[in-house]
Amino acid sequence: MKLALIGYGKMGKMIEQIALSRGHSIVSIIDIDNQEDFNSEAFKSADVAIEFTAPKVAYGNYMKAFAAGVKVVSGSTGWLDEHLDEMKELCTNGGKTLFWSSNFSLGVAIFSAVNSYLARIMNRFPEYDVAMEETHHIHKLDAPSGTAITLAEGILQQLDRKKKWVEGTLQAPDGSISGTTACASEELPISSVRRDEVPGIHSITYDSEADSITITHDAHSRKGFALGAVLAAEYTATHEGFLGMNDLFKF
Repeated sequence: MKLALIGYGKMGKMIEQIALSRGHSIVSIIDIDNQEDFNSEAFKSADVAIEFTAPKVAYGNYMKAFAAGVKVVSGSTGWLDEHLDEMKELCTNGGKTLFWSSNFSLGVAIFSAVNSYLARIMNRFPEYDVAMEETHHIHKLDAPSGTAITLAEGILQQLDRKKKWVEGTLQAPDGSISGTTACASEELPISSVRRDEVPGIHSITYDSEADSITITHDAHSRKGFALGAVLAAEYTATHEGFLGMNDLFKF
């Protein structure tokens, strides 16, 4: 499979290593200083482009790749609120293909399935309230994380007593804390911590007067994310539409 990389930071370099180890070729690498390569024949020859960049430029990257006739796999967040419906329409009826996930880790895919199942059970036990905390490295720009939001949406689909998620506390790299976990009973707070070089920790806690239940996913490195992105590209090469981890892993 011929792959293009959009974004060549730590994730892009790790994706490159894994893709090469699985027998794929990298035909184009696009970063900040060579945006004109979206129009190159090398980029247009790619079966799939894997995109890991910044929230503000992700949507524009998708559109440039689509214009070149290239399918996209992306883990970038920040564009969903403004462009999600448009992107689904482009992929459903406009002949474009985007495989998007807030997290490509196999472990997170399993964790997400467990999260939804636990929420469905907890729908019968209103004495348990639920909250979430996510921890990431100090370089992460968005809070809450896209993965936390996806997990929260999975809970909202199953837990009738919760109607929306809200931002909880934010612990900055210097240790200062802002925000609050105090919220309405129908709201699910997501607290964020930014410290060190943590790849990603997500914890969901159901708490009652009698006891509490917590499930946690703790990423040891970015390798799992990179492998998942390459697996998603292998799937996307032979599929069309607006795709996600539920298509790749059917639990």
